[in-house]
Amino acid sequence: MNAVRRRIAFLGLGLMGAPMARRLIGAGFTVAVWNRDRAKAQALSGEGGIVADTAAEAAEGAVVVVTMLTNGEAVGKVLFDGGVADALKPGAVVIDMSSIPPSVAREHAARLAERGIRHIDAPVSGGVVGAAAGTLAIMAGGEPEVIAELADVFAPMGRMTHVGPSGSGQLAKLGNQQIVAVTIGAVAEAMMLIEAGGGSAEAFRNAIRGGFAESRILDLHGQRMVSRDFEPGGSSNNQLKDLNTVLATAKDLSLALPLTEAVQAEFAAFVADGGGEKDHSGLLLHLEKLNARPKRDA
Repeated sequence: MNAVRRRIAFLGLGLMGAPMARRLIGAGFTVAVWNRDRAKAQALSGEGGIVADTAAEAAEGAVVVVTMLTNGEAVGKVLFDGGVADALKPGAVVIDMSSIPPSVAREHAARLAERGIRHIDAPVSGGVVGAAAGTLAIMAGGEPEVIAELADVFAPMGRMTHVGPSGSGQLAKLGNQQIVAVTIGAVAEAMMLIEAGGGSAEAFRNAIRGGFAESRILDLHGQRMVSRDFEPGGSSNNQLKDLNTVLATAKDLSLALPLTEAVQAEFAAFVADGGGEKDHSGLLLHLEKLNARPKRDA
């Protein structure tokens, strides 16, 4: 189908959702937007977004609904209690790009299937920068023919990979979040080690780039740590939420994940100490406090 003919409802316009919706509008889709805080939806009206008063109103006439919400409970409430599922016709597709437990994604898929509505779980990685640039890594779980049909919807937002059946996208996102969290912890501890010994964290970061320790985390979050910029691109609250889901899923699968358990405990302590709204690279602040290191401006 031609982009300009396909109506999309985009539900959830937070740090990630707003630039993602903007990419779809820019690609020529007709996009109805809804957010619990209407002001965030209104901000897209001047760019071509059709502002809806309710999620169900946004879904009226849509053949694709994209959800980018806080957690599985929020997604369920919007889809089933908020009237979105009732507003959709059989054959419509819900693409849930939120990060939620795999079991909840499969439950939503089953409930929608009873109504003849198709479901794809397609969480993303790449942060606000990737959302704005359309370079997100999109991990899609569901029926391959449905995912193939939606290639033009995914394309403006980033690079989509079909990773398996329903729930697999969420499993891939959990794996991604494990790697992100453990790597953030490793970079933060290494920088503390260098500074405690009298070295420069900035020079250290520059010195190891291009070697085996090079990573997107070292590049972006390492720079955040050097410049002490902890305004959230990805909040520590959300990082902890995902780590809690990883460990709950691991328990169901009878897996022991000691590295993930260790970094989850540190994020839990950081959030409990008031760091939840700081970027997840702000874990450095918690580790500094743990070691009674003097903090530079944060």
